[in-house]
Amino acid sequence: MGDFNLALVIVAIVVCILVFIFNIYLLVNYQHPDDKNQAYFPKFVVVFGLSVAAISILMLPADVANRQACRHSLYNGACNLTLPMKTLWLVIYIVDAILVFFVIPFAMFYYEGDQDKSIGKRIKSSLMWVVATAIVCGLVLGILYGVVGKVDFTVRHLSSAATAFPNSWTDYTSNQPCIGSSFHQCSAYAASASSEKTWTMRATFPEYVVALATIVGSVLFSIFGGVGIACLPLGLIFSFIRRPKAVITRSQYIKEATELSKKAKELKKAADALHQEERSGSKGRKWRKNVKSVEKELLLLEEDVKALEEMYPQGEKAETAWALTIIGYLANLILGVLGLIVSVAWVAHIIIYLLIDPPLSAFLNEIFIKLDDIWGAMMLGLRLVFITIHPMKWGATLMNSFLFNVGLILLCSISVIQFCATAFGYYAQATAAQEIFGHTLQSLRGIKYLYKYNVFQIAFVVFAGLTFVYYAAFGWKKRKPSGRFQLST
Repeated sequence: MGDFNLALVIVAIVVCILVFIFNIYLLVNYQHPDDKNQAYFPKFVVVFGLSVAAISILMLPADVANRQACRHSLYNGACNLTLPMKTLWLVIYIVDAILVFFVIPFAMFYYEGDQDKSIGKRIKSSLMWVVATAIVCGLVLGILYGVVGKVDFTVRHLSSAATAFPNSWTDYTSNQPCIGSSFHQCSAYAASASSEKTWTMRATFPEYVVALATIVGSVLFSIFGGVGIACLPLGLIFSFIRRPKAVITRSQYIKEATELSKKAKELKKAADALHQEERSGSKGRKWRKNVKSVEKELLLLEEDVKALEEMYPQGEKAETAWALTIIGYLANLILGVLGLIVSVAWVAHIIIYLLIDPPLSAFLNEIFIKLDDIWGAMMLGLRLVFITIHPMKWGATLMNSFLFNVGLILLCSISVIQFCATAFGYYAQATAAQEIFGHTLQSLRGIKYLYKYNVFQIAFVVFAGLTFVYYAAFGWKKRKPSGRFQLST
């Protein structure tokens, strides 16, 4: 292996295998029974997409570790023989973009196609949508790249006068001029602000694709990440507060179960009516609105059924089931408190390191640097790999929901890396990720101002703050069961 970091290569291979196995485990256990032993292509896309997202995020600590291979170099060329991280970054994110904009839409159109049609017709219909998407994306990318696909680096033009080579170095001391006789600083060091120039060069097309994908992902990550970083820990804490305090009586159970049964019949009637409208071809705006309403009510009904089962455990092991329910809520409280500490640390780091200029402290950068020798920073990637965007149910998730979530995760994964490379700039200095996301991306025409003024970081903090206020005001309240359901006319 020569000067390659052999240990890093071995760890990277093992981690990739573990990530792939874990994603297969997720798919097998979360898939809907109707999708078992079929829909193999969408399943492959789901596993491959989740693996790409996870590996891309875990590449940041790998990039830092790869940089450490140069730390004890004995000659200048040693760093040229480490892993080609910049190439790997560009490859992984081009694959990411292809999956998001082409492969996943094709898989979704194919999966949701009319089952009565032949496979050939379903493939043809899906390809038509994907080709149309490809044409639109190609035109947008081509026009933008041709017009504003350039990088403007701000540089300072420095020059110094020359002097004859001295016969003795004794004249050059801390009290003597470096060059010249009128001042005690080098001419280059004393250059005025007017010496700043703009150095323009064309960005590579792969880097520009990554940049635009990062913008889309940053919008989603600012919203979902900001909401999620407050919602996840607070949701766990308030689930403990709203927990059932005691087992209900049998008469109360029968009364509640009867009401839920009526609600289920109403929803089944509404779903049948919508199915008849779909067969007749009247799939307008009202139909789509009613479908979303039914889906929302079904989700709420399932939550009510689960809550009722918790309050009235049945069977020979009813007492054991109740004890496990209480233990589960206690675990939620512990995880919620720990998660809240992590979330507060994240938001505080964004404020004191990114939003305040100059930074008040390196904060989490210093923690990761100290943990670097024991691979502690790997937890940074694991913490951000899976972001819950849409409810995923154990043993009841259809492939179209899987594909939708994977697409959003892939989009957000790019912005997560850019966010981490910026937020942990001190820790990730001199890495390939910082070169791509910290220099090139933040110097692109039209895009650089979004990063210069920390637009996405501010949005992240604002959404986190609003979510915290909302949960503090309403999160402790129990949701009241909904009344009768009717389709809009």
